[in-house]
Amino acid sequence: MTRAENLRLRRLVLPLAALLLLVPPLYLWWSLLSPWGYVAPPGLPPYTEGPHAVFVYGTLRQPLVRRVVTGRQVEGVPAVLPGYRKTGLDLSPAPGESVAGERIRVSTPELRRLDRYERLGIRYDRVRLPLADGSEAWVYRRVAP
Repeated sequence: MTRAENLRLRRLVLPLAALLLLVPPLYLWWSLLSPWGYVAPPGLPPYTEGPHAVFVYGTLRQPLVRRVVTGRQVEGVPAVLPGYRKTGLDLSPAPGESVAGERIRVSTPELRRLDRYERLGIRYDRVRLPLADGSEAWVYRRVAP
């Protein structure tokens, strides 16, 4: 490879590598923190004081994802949601079946951040459902098309 070809390749690869390094943080900022990434639709119920129990069954089971979304390390405890089955990104009623997940406890500001991550009112609704241990928790369910 000649020196000129090597320089041309560097001019192409270096900006591409920089772009690939910037895309994930920019996406996270846009979707979780920016004022433009999500606008809650009108008519959502008001927030009450926490702490709030939330049943997570998808990406929010990952500690790193929870940390990025809530801004702190949120410990989860194993939990089971009876009467449902996981169907893709949603839960479907299914008597006799159950979904394994985790129950996390979050503050009201952290619940707002979870709502933003789940695009409350656009992609998901948040409903209170009973868990197998008798406690209740918020559960995100896909908005009907």
